[in-house]
Amino acid sequence: MKTTLLTLFCIASIGVCVNAQEKSHYKIADRIKIDSAGGWDYVSVDEKLNRLYVSHSNIVQVVDLNTNKQMAVIPNTYGVHGIALADDLNKGFISDGKDTTVTVFDLNTNAVITKVTVTGAKPDAITYDDVTNRVFTMNGKGKNATVIDAKTNMVIGTIPLEGKPEFCVADGNGKLYVNIEDKNAIDEIDASSMKVLRQWSIAPGESPSGLAMDKKSRRLFSVCDNQMMVVSDADKGSVVTTVPIGDGPDAACFDAERMLVYSSNGTGTLTIVKESGNNYSVLQNFETQRSARTMAINTKTGHIYLPAAEYMPVNSVKVDGPKPKPTMKPGTFMILDVVAAN
Repeated sequence: MKTTLLTLFCIASIGVCVNAQEKSHYKIADRIKIDSAGGWDYVSVDEKLNRLYVSHSNIVQVVDLNTNKQMAVIPNTYGVHGIALADDLNKGFISDGKDTTVTVFDLNTNAVITKVTVTGAKPDAITYDDVTNRVFTMNGKGKNATVIDAKTNMVIGTIPLEGKPEFCVADGNGKLYVNIEDKNAIDEIDASSMKVLRQWSIAPGESPSGLAMDKKSRRLFSVCDNQMMVVSDADKGSVVTTVPIGDGPDAACFDAERMLVYSSNGTGTLTIVKESGNNYSVLQNFETQRSARTMAINTKTGHIYLPAAEYMPVNSVKVDGPKPKPTMKPGTFMILDVVAAN
């Protein structure tokens, strides 16, 4: 855990405070070992069933959060990215980037129900809107979104997007918001008409990935590559303020029970931000583990789950072409279970 106190300062003009006196301390409560090779992307928590769904290479692993043990595997999710949960329909939906499909499964049994072919290349982020009972896949290479009727598992529409979509959130009132990575912007989508209503810039934020929302205050939190969380007003379509975060973020979570916003940063930190009106206080940059760039939260318990692994050093010898990618150490993949220590 990082013990250096944050310097007390407040930038009143943009409503950002960093206050060492409000600092919360976190701890790694458990390291949940999961056997499987390959990379990963999003994780999702089902608070009703108390389960964690972990995207991992070409499978989704299901963890029982009562025991922190793997209980099931959902197979053949080629190039898996995200998992959307429709508890009201007892269904889950998995975006499979490599074969351009969505895997539909039963939440109780984890059995695969069907595969749905989507209408854009590389389905990535995936979101369920419980107002319309529709699933939306954000197709990164297709620069569009596929709309699936979650009741019938049928594709019912395609939404063109001006740019590369990243993470998407539903506001509970029939609208969706999605980060547009290469435009440094947010799109507002009407889930019923399946149309983009507007787009606004989140400058000075650059290359936004993870997105979370405080549905009550109507605030959106985009985590960006330039170590910045951009807070937007979803109703006005404008930037409210920015907050400093760690490097390499890929996911954001909002905890309405504790009024906290989290950014998981791939260089090995978890930035914890306190929301109080229009003021945002960085409480801590908690040290996690390098590569822990995505996460999910159980707001009932306050536990945060971050996939991570150890990697072999990259060969320093210069070669022609792209720099070689690091190789994961076998048997090191795990889920970090992080919780407040006080």
